Amino acid sequence: MTLDLTLQGGDVLRPGGVEHGGAIAISGGLVAAAPAGRRVDLTGYLVLPGIVDAHGDGFERHLAPRRGAMKQMAEGVVAAEAELAANGITTAVLAQFYSWEGGLRGPEFAAQVFEGIKAVRGSLVTELLPQLRFEVHMLEDYAGLAARAAEWQVPYVVFNDHLPHERLAAGKKPPRLTGQALKAGRNPEVHWQMLKDMHARKDEVPGRLDALCRELAAQNVRLGSHDDQSAEDRAVWRARGARISEFPETLEAAEAARAAGDPVILGSPNVVRGGSHKGNASAVELIAMGYCDALASDYHYPSPRRAALMLERSGLLDLAAAWRLVSEGPAQLLGLQDRGRLEAGKRADILVLDKATQRVAATISAGRVSYMSGEVAGRFLG
Repeated sequence: MTLDLTLQGGDVLRPGGVEHGGAIAISGGLVAAAPAGRRVDLTGYLVLPGIVDAHGDGFERHLAPRRGAMKQMAEGVVAAEAELAANGITTAVLAQFYSWEGGLRGPEFAAQVFEGIKAVRGSLVTELLPQLRFEVHMLEDYAGLAARAAEWQVPYVVFNDHLPHERLAAGKKPPRLTGQALKAGRNPEVHWQMLKDMHARKDEVPGRLDALCRELAAQNVRLGSHDDQSAEDRAVWRARGARISEFPETLEAAEAARAAGDPVILGSPNVVRGGSHKGNASAVELIAMGYCDALASDYHYPSPRRAALMLERSGLLDLAAAWRLVSEGPAQLLGLQDRGRLEAGKRADILVLDKATQRVAATISAGRVSYMSGEVAGRFLG
């Protein structure tokens, strides 16, 4: 059941800026052009477009709270959706590895995750979009991957390469080899040989990737690359149809993406922390240069809201521009033209924020409540 209400008295973030003491109506799951239903006083609150999270893996803590406790994937997805809603996220891309690293990143776990999402997503309020993060050196898994993605209802695939190529080329073991192997349930020597074998076949990867990208594109799957390090990296992926650049590691890569019109996703924890935890390009600096289309949660669901508000407080961007990075910007690069702005005819995806504490008071997705807490609940129910 969707709400039919008029939210009035709050500060409403419209496409052109903040409307103080404004009103916004909800009817039939959409933002309405005229007042609708009962009026709710939101004086003291900020009314914003719901957050569209273009890449996040914070759901893992719910699906695998500890080793061996991975039996109830559907229940884990339900718990993750509650955390998303509590952080003002109305559309979430759940980024799941499909990797030789095994464990929570292995193919078997990925299959369980995607089946769990598929089983419950239609019964939840927050819209969940599964993303497959494929490790490109898994040559034995190329055959049939597109078909599995279709079966899992995956609309978005991103390509990763986490092989330690420099050390492998030098014949040196990675420093975390033993721990990584044991985490994957493998003998360390078997794991070491697997890495060497994949590295030895690296020249086969580009041709196989070209064919796989064509196959996925024919299924209308959105494609992206992860951790671009150079303009050359971005050009190669663009030629394959992988137009989205997730978390480029250098200014050069981000600049190349912007010059070609490729959307760039940066990590909101990078903004909140004041820099990359890996020493990569600063998200704040890239945003200041205009090289960012979307801020994603990455591994921490409170960060998109916090990052946008920090950008506004710092004076780097006004609220409309800062919030666009967590709402309209990610919606557009995901092809979701029906959300991201509070205007008539768009989905009623709304975040109600307490102006005094800047905490999430209520989250509404397509006109349905996904989260509500505290004093604001009395106003909606009164």
